Amino acid sequence: MFSRELYSKLFAEWLGTLALVFFGTGAVAVRHETAALDHTAVAFAFGSIVTILIYSFGKISGAHFNPAVSLAFAFRGKISFPLSFLYMLVQFLGAIAGSLLVSFLFSSSEVGITQPTAGVWRSFFLEFIFTFILMLVIFQVSTGSMEVGILAGAAIGLTVFLLALVGGPFTGASMNPARSFGPAFVSGNFSHLWLYFLAPFLGAVFSLPVCFFLQRTRCED
Repeated sequence: MFSRELYSKLFAEWLGTLALVFFGTGAVAVRHETAALDHTAVAFAFGSIVTILIYSFGKISGAHFNPAVSLAFAFRGKISFPLSFLYMLVQFLGAIAGSLLVSFLFSSSEVGITQPTAGVWRSFFLEFIFTFILMLVIFQVSTGSMEVGILAGAAIGLTVFLLALVGGPFTGASMNPARSFGPAFVSGNFSHLWLYFLAPFLGAVFSLPVCFFLQRTRCED
């Protein structure tokens, strides 16, 4: 039987991923509909919502909100693989819910879809590198499987902002399979979705040996 603690963790991951997708792709929707926001503002929206969510839910679930992050923590040995799979499930469901809200409240059902504009393989490599860097930062500032601490939220949020600022025009700077899956599922446009699954998963997992090399006591298990 699932415990109340587990239900709390799963609900936090579902709600957090919903909020991440809603506010992040919602900023994209505002940009498309009103031109009130530019690319920098959209990148800031993603970075700021990540920061807010980490400080809000970090002590409950670890504030992953990203299947690639959950898988990397499982490979690191900080959460079990069964728990990581449950996290992934609710993260994908949360992303769908967030995209449904964006689709309902804004005019374009395809707002927020990530597409490679820099060519498929160049975009694949960019998503791999972006997620690799993001996960390396998470490993360095997190405690166990928990993205908590005075500076953790700010460091991770600023990293998301920087990567979205640089990579947004080329790949959408997803770095998150759930974030890409939600808009794709709601719009029915699954073009190149494999790229936004495989590259972040590989980038997150490949950051682990580098973390181990840089700071063995923090990353070994």
